[in-house]
Amino acid sequence: MTEPLDELRAIAGRAAPPPPAMGVYLAKVRERASTVTDADVDALKAAGLSEDEIFEHTVAVAVAEGLRRLDAGLKAVDG
Repeated sequence: MTEPLDELRAIAGRAAPPPPAMGVYLAKVRERASTVTDADVDALKAAGLSEDEIFEHTVAVAVAEGLRRLDAGLKAVDG
C-alpha cells in the first residue's frame, strides 16, 4: 500500500473511542452516510456533544470505513 494510505490507517487507528451517545449516528455514517441529516447532528448537539467532537468522530469513522472498503475491493481484484 502507498505511504499516504498507511498514514491514514495509522491516524484512523489512533482515534479516541467515541462517546456511547454517538453509536447509532456513527453506524449510520459507516453504513449509509448519504442519509445523515442535520437533524442527526442536532440530536448529538442536544445530547451535549460539541461540533468539533462530532466532526472528529465522523471523519475518523468515514476514513476507517473508506479504507475498509478499499481493502475489500483490492482483495477482490487481487484475488
